[in-house]
Amino acid sequence: MPVLVASDLDRTLIYSAAALGLTMPDVRAPRLLCVEVYESKPLSYMTETAAELLTGLGDAAVFVPTTTRTRKQYQRINLPGPRPTYAICANGGHLLVDGVSDPAWHARVTARLADECAPLDEVQEHLLRVADPVWVRKHRIAEDLFAYLVVERRLLPEDWVKELAVWAGNRGWTVSLQGRKVYAVPVPLTKSAAVREVARRTGADLTLAAGDSLLDADLLLAADRGWRPGHGELADAGWTAPTVSALPERGVLAGERILREFLRAARRG
Repeated sequence: MPVLVASDLDRTLIYSAAALGLTMPDVRAPRLLCVEVYESKPLSYMTETAAELLTGLGDAAVFVPTTTRTRKQYQRINLPGPRPTYAICANGGHLLVDGVSDPAWHARVTARLADECAPLDEVQEHLLRVADPVWVRKHRIAEDLFAYLVVERRLLPEDWVKELAVWAGNRGWTVSLQGRKVYAVPVPLTKSAAVREVARRTGADLTLAAGDSLLDADLLLAADRGWRPGHGELADAGWTAPTVSALPERGVLAGERILREFLRAARRG
């Protein structure tokens, strides 16, 4: 039986230039590999060692990139190693098979959202009403599934995200703050549901996972074993679980450590 490895990407395995600052300042700077270019500019990185580990992982397990990114944003990334057969985008809203979204899966997801939570239009309208243009830089709708704001973090009022989370929670939505982005995502829109579908299709009997944000908590809980880095939303909250290891490493070195753990566990599995 194959081992399935489902991992978040941003701030878990790959890091933007801004996120590179998460690495402890007293740690010697590692050699980096650019894995994403946008508008002719390098955007995301991983260490060269992490790239070697990911290449090895592709031979030892079914590796499934599992991201909140839209399909278009995901397709900008050029990860080392074998091209993944499966990828999960839009927080589980799209299950890609050989780069193409599975229409049956997407239909199942959208039907569930229509039944179980407030419509996207209502949430979008609320965000536009309560967000202050002083600290909002962009407002985006992702794949007609969820919304997010790009904010000036230092100007964002301390209690604003908490108040938004309460409002959204009463309507079947969750809120996550990741770097400069504030996400509003329907509760039923989960990475874990899509990962379970991939496990069913591949016959995997062992699932490993990693992630750093609130939107990764369900993924980590659904896996047989999980890891979270020493930075991010989950680390800030002190979140953990019996099957989840909280790593001390931060930044790109956390990505390297996570891949080592994946590879070790996959080979044992």
